[in-house]
Amino acid sequence: MVLNKAGKDIPECYANQYGVFENETANIHAYKEASRKIEPVLPGKSKVLGSIREAIEKTGLTDGMTISFHHHFREGDFIMNLVLDEIAKMGIKNLAIAPSSIANVHEPLIGHIKSGVVTNITSSGLRDKVGAAISEGIMDAPVIIRSHGGRARAIADGDIHIDVAFLGAPSSDAYGNANGTVGKATCGSLGYAMVDAKYADKVVIITDTLVPFPNTPISIPQTDVDYVVEVDAIGDPAGIAKGATRFTKNPKELLIAEYAAKVITSSPYYQQGFSFQTGTGGAALAVSRFLREAMIKDEIKASFALGGITNAMVELLEEGLVEKLIDVQDFDHPSAQSLGKNANHYEIDANMYASPLSKGAFINQLDTAILSALEVDTDFNINVITGSDGVIRGASGGHSDTSMACKMSLVIAPLVRGRIPTIVDTVNTIVTPGASIDVVVTEIGIAINPARKDLISHFEALDIPQYTIEELKEKAYSIVGQPEPIKYGEKTVALIEYRDGTIIDVVKNV
Repeated sequence: MVLNKAGKDIPECYANQYGVFENETANIHAYKEASRKIEPVLPGKSKVLGSIREAIEKTGLTDGMTISFHHHFREGDFIMNLVLDEIAKMGIKNLAIAPSSIANVHEPLIGHIKSGVVTNITSSGLRDKVGAAISEGIMDAPVIIRSHGGRARAIADGDIHIDVAFLGAPSSDAYGNANGTVGKATCGSLGYAMVDAKYADKVVIITDTLVPFPNTPISIPQTDVDYVVEVDAIGDPAGIAKGATRFTKNPKELLIAEYAAKVITSSPYYQQGFSFQTGTGGAALAVSRFLREAMIKDEIKASFALGGITNAMVELLEEGLVEKLIDVQDFDHPSAQSLGKNANHYEIDANMYASPLSKGAFINQLDTAILSALEVDTDFNINVITGSDGVIRGASGGHSDTSMACKMSLVIAPLVRGRIPTIVDTVNTIVTPGASIDVVVTEIGIAINPARKDLISHFEALDIPQYTIEELKEKAYSIVGQPEPIKYGEKTVALIEYRDGTIIDVVKNV
């Protein structure tokens, strides 16, 4: 075992292969972008194929290759299951898959793992039954969990070489110009898919809305596309917003949101032209509502809001409270529509959003970010990937990217969930190191990272109860008791990469 600087033991084989986490910036290095094989398309040659099977054949997909998908349809995605089912029928085995994330709807993936079609996975997250199956140890090789910025880095840096990208697009023309704002199943931004299209050897656009050439606006250009396949349906738009954009009436969540908004509006960063990123879920959306009230009262406008975009952000844009929306992913139908109609709503790819090896990611310009957590420990380390039972059920997302880069990161979480403490001695799995977290906000008050002496001083007169993180932990334990340690097995089922590619933690089987 090799002990990394986050205090986690990493098996020596993985430590040697990937390196181990040292700090937030130790492994940021110059590099040469990955190259890819390109077959030129001559005048008069059609890219349109008759079926997914024909596309698989034309790409030359064989055993042992790596394929990718995007998750902009979230729980409404049809593409991954369609493609993997066809690959299985063709007898292709031993594939690595590199989807930007894996949702509950991808449960059929379990069968493809058991049959040997899929033997390696890298993704930002694993949900529900797929996560549970991985945690039980159904794969020989561990899954690699990467943040959104870390995935973009890995693709550009060549750590992930994509042989074939199968990318669902709400609309495309016959030459492959594709976007997410036109069609029957609009999803808005194609920010994660755009990276795959740029670097994959072969790119197949799968659409259910084939439109006349040229299809504009162009998110994925024809110069990155080899083949186009039209199918009956690529996804269910209703699944995009599932579980992500609920408006809360929960008093506990509303109090957390009110405290978070007050921290932001009392901070040194709240001034004309400030910038912010909020997440999804009840408390995060409520923060946007409290921010709106303060911005109107104080006559302050934000220069931009970033990240996964929701209707709450669109409303701020259309009211003139936010000047620009910078969009890598949309979490509901109104935000997808806004991307198509609002001139100040801009689409960017994941590399521009959060890659630590780009020439300047958008997150580097953020003043504040509101993030969630399954667990926070007394060193401010954050777990967003494994539940209290040790089972993989979450996603790294942009957590470690955004929290590291912004000027002030806020983690919002209840003190306890049900009978489970959120503030603990040691998190089950570190996804984001404590050095990246500035303020933890709960319904009983806040804890400021002791390393941020400037914020401690600035917030001395803030009318919110303030505690040390140890005091918050003790209050959580006094309510529900100290959690029993999880009994893990000896098999490593997942490697948690920090955004720079080093290993910050591992997950064992349960």
